[in-house]
Amino acid sequence: MRSLKNISVFTYAFTFTLWNNIQPTVEDEFIANYSSSLLTYVPKTIPVHTQVLDLSHNRISGLSVSEFISLSDLRVLNLSHNLIMLLDFSVFIFNENLEYLDLSHNNISKVCCLTLAYLRHLDLSFNKFTALPICQEFGYMFHLEDLGLSGTMIRRSDFRYIKHLELHTVFLTLGNFSLYEPQSLTVLTTRNLHIAFPENQNFSFPLLYDGMCASENLKIVNLRYTLSYRDFPSPPLMLLKKIKTKAITLDSVDLQWPIILQIFMLIWYSPVEHLTVTNLTFRGPVEELTEYAFPNLLSSVEQLISSKGSMKALTLEHVRNKVYYFNQEILYRQFSEMNIANLTIADAYMPHMLCPNRTSSFQYINFSRNALTDELFQNCGTLMDLKLLILKKNKFESLLKVSSMTSRMKSLKYLDMSNNLLRHDGAKEQCPWAESLTELDLSSNQLADAVFECLPASVRKLSLENNQISNVPRGMVELQRLEELNLASNRLADLPGCSGFPSLQFLNMEMNSILTPSAEFFQSCPRVRELQAGHNPFKCSCELQAFIRLERRSGGKLFGWPAAYECEYPESLRGTQLQDFHLSLLACNTALLLATALLLTLLLVAAVAFLCIYLDVPWYVRMTWQWTQTKRRARHGPAGDQGSALQFHAFISYSERDSPWVKNELIPNLEKGEGCVQLCQHERNFIPGKSIVENIINCIEKSYKSIFVLSPNFVRSDWCHYELYFAHHKLFSENSNSLILILLEPIPPYLIPARYHKLKALMAKRTYLEWPKERSKHALFWANLRAAISINLPISSEPNE
Repeated sequence: MRSLKNISVFTYAFTFTLWNNIQPTVEDEFIANYSSSLLTYVPKTIPVHTQVLDLSHNRISGLSVSEFISLSDLRVLNLSHNLIMLLDFSVFIFNENLEYLDLSHNNISKVCCLTLAYLRHLDLSFNKFTALPICQEFGYMFHLEDLGLSGTMIRRSDFRYIKHLELHTVFLTLGNFSLYEPQSLTVLTTRNLHIAFPENQNFSFPLLYDGMCASENLKIVNLRYTLSYRDFPSPPLMLLKKIKTKAITLDSVDLQWPIILQIFMLIWYSPVEHLTVTNLTFRGPVEELTEYAFPNLLSSVEQLISSKGSMKALTLEHVRNKVYYFNQEILYRQFSEMNIANLTIADAYMPHMLCPNRTSSFQYINFSRNALTDELFQNCGTLMDLKLLILKKNKFESLLKVSSMTSRMKSLKYLDMSNNLLRHDGAKEQCPWAESLTELDLSSNQLADAVFECLPASVRKLSLENNQISNVPRGMVELQRLEELNLASNRLADLPGCSGFPSLQFLNMEMNSILTPSAEFFQSCPRVRELQAGHNPFKCSCELQAFIRLERRSGGKLFGWPAAYECEYPESLRGTQLQDFHLSLLACNTALLLATALLLTLLLVAAVAFLCIYLDVPWYVRMTWQWTQTKRRARHGPAGDQGSALQFHAFISYSERDSPWVKNELIPNLEKGEGCVQLCQHERNFIPGKSIVENIINCIEKSYKSIFVLSPNFVRSDWCHYELYFAHHKLFSENSNSLILILLEPIPPYLIPARYHKLKALMAKRTYLEWPKERSKHALFWANLRAAISINLPISSEPNE
């Protein structure tokens, strides 16, 4: 049953508080939790030093002394929601420290009593007792504070054993209720009395009357009366003198309107100061509420409300009206004229409320979750003492009219207009807010940027959460006193400055559209102590680095850091916390990046220049240029000059200092005898009038082989270098094997210049002929050399000079 659950929730809330008060410091060592474990008996493995034992929500049907005898330190035992049928308190005879015992929601119908001297909380509610299970031994439990009982009847004699105990809370669950002897509850001495009546039975109203005489705080669940209101038992006349209740809570009330009026009249004239009615349904059968009877009842209400009572606060929540016809304006008038400080009518589908005719005593009004519109309290000057007004979840549309509504409320400090349909289009008319208003909640409306033109100058705490604000415009009316501003869940793309909020201390900017927050925020807002900017779609880039550095310098002013601050863009960084996002200073400093690029360019140019000089690159470029020029002239010259047929077996390249060996040894031995070799020598075969380079190129191209006489003198000769370069060029351009190397004298590696890298490569990769010092080996040397250059030259018409 829903209503009984409501009471149970209250009881467990109290129980939870008690548990917290008596829990030991080391929880894991002294708490044993076996709840919802499908147990059919109490486990034997419970640690002996357990102080808190939870065995609730199992299938335990019986208890024995042996199961608890070793638990001498046990202080809290929860056995609720089991299948226990018989309760023998002697089971706990050895648990002398037991303070809390919960046996609610079982099947207990019989109790064998024993005094548990230190017991403070005993809950036997929601069981199957017929009479209330109050034993004589309960009267000796002088520490008992909270007692939960259940039964189907209440008699005067039931409480005789505990009437001397000063209890804190008595909780009664009355299932299938059949009997109540009047004045049975009046013998109780308790601060709080809670009664859960069956949901499907007519309520026994003497319970209400006697309950008001038994406790300071009374709560009753399930007041239902389906008989005619004419049969309703009116309260006795002497009751008002006996009532000591200060606060009454009635939950799940389903009564006819005349009965409700009688109860209200009783409570109004009583010392009750706080009345709360939740889940109220009032009815009025058409056949009984005639056009004469109902106005008479309303006149009774008018007489009631016009009188001065003890009532300070009235709360009506979740109200459903099933009276089909009556003048609602009369009812609204009665509510508006009530002489109380606090009035709450919430979730009642109320479309309107009238302005009091005279200066009202209302200090707190809560009309949330109704159907109120902009016409509420317009031109109302009687709510002079109203300090708090809550109108959330209604149908207000105009912010200008809301401000006009408050203009004559001289004491208003707090206004909640959240979850309405408010708009403001930037009308030229100034918004006449109450000058005393310091806290304003406009969250969850349809307000845009123009809202900043219609805000009270006196406001200190302002909530504009969940609206349609995309920008905080400059030049708006300054809110000099504003200390706390909530702009979460809007469409803002950056943090606002504080030019209009010089006193701002707390700012909430969560869940907006901020990609890169401004790093100058704390400079423009020096008084801000806390900034909530998490849960925005941050773009992790160089611009965000300044904001991240700002957090390190802010001294913990960013609320929710680092968990609420994550990258949304780019995709590769999504989910990365901002504190883990790092970019180098070079990547984010354009000037430094340009300077670095320029420096690297200069270093690269210098390195290339050095390598060009070191490797003699200009020389190679010049030689390549001359080679191409010679080739071009050869292609465009006279036809007779273009003959590229081989005319020589070999071209000889040597140093002038090695010419004696060439002229006395090489040439004579190759050009004499059978198969004489035709050699090209610069002294006899260079054509006058042509450049030396051009002659070298022509001789190399007209020779089958190129013979290089290598010696220390060779590497010192530039012309030898030219000849080697061109011959090497021919080697790769024609893919031929035309080089023959003769090592006349050994060449130490240190003598070879760096630009002779081709010579080093050739000597490392190619076989060369070494001139032997022994004369006996000369014949073999010449034979090998002849074999290397052996080829039949084509017949030439030109004589061989």
